[in-house]
Amino acid sequence: MSAKFLSNFEAIKPEPKLGDEPFVTPKGKLGFSVKDFWSWAFSDLLHNVTRGCLAEFIVARALGAINNVRDPWAAYDLDVPIESGKPLKVEIKSAAYLQSWSQDRFSTIQFDIKPTKSLNPETSKYDGPSVRHAEVYVFALLRVKDKKLVSPLDTNQWDFYILPTYRLDDRTRSQDSITLNSFEDEMEVKAMSYDDLKNEVLKAGLINRKQLNT
Repeated sequence: MSAKFLSNFEAIKPEPKLGDEPFVTPKGKLGFSVKDFWSWAFSDLLHNVTRGCLAEFIVARALGAINNVRDPWAAYDLDVPIESGKPLKVEIKSAAYLQSWSQDRFSTIQFDIKPTKSLNPETSKYDGPSVRHAEVYVFALLRVKDKKLVSPLDTNQWDFYILPTYRLDDRTRSQDSITLNSFEDEMEVKAMSYDDLKNEVLKAGLINRKQLNT
């Protein structure tokens, strides 16, 4: 944390942890660290909550957007640097057929695309109109359907669908969610691999900006 004075009510900007930071008592180190906490809390990568964070991390790495600690309250997920102009605002949504718990069927693939209000950092309240704050949406699908083979760390098991935001705003169907079938049947968007992410996201971002300026 910054050395500058903070009142009890100001926001604290987190700094990245390395993992070896120790837990302590007044008598000294306790023998376990932040890395041990991470292992205990987040090893279930197939759990839908953890998988969502993991999908954001995978996309962020592909886009070169690991600039800050993840902010779960931000209006969108990533600021992606581009060669000219302001960073590109990107939102990531994830889904999977398999969950870590017992299932009697595969999960239905559906992504939340509802417009939202943004959190005002000065008041810590949501205000303003409900809109889509990102310029590009990346929908990440862990497509494997065999629990003996599924591995969220294998980027080859993920499919990615990319849409400039204006196409979601212009949809005549639901403004709250979008299904897997809608990508190919309605939006004519094909799945792509991890290796293609960066070029396609940047392309979609430029298309979105051009569309809004016309």
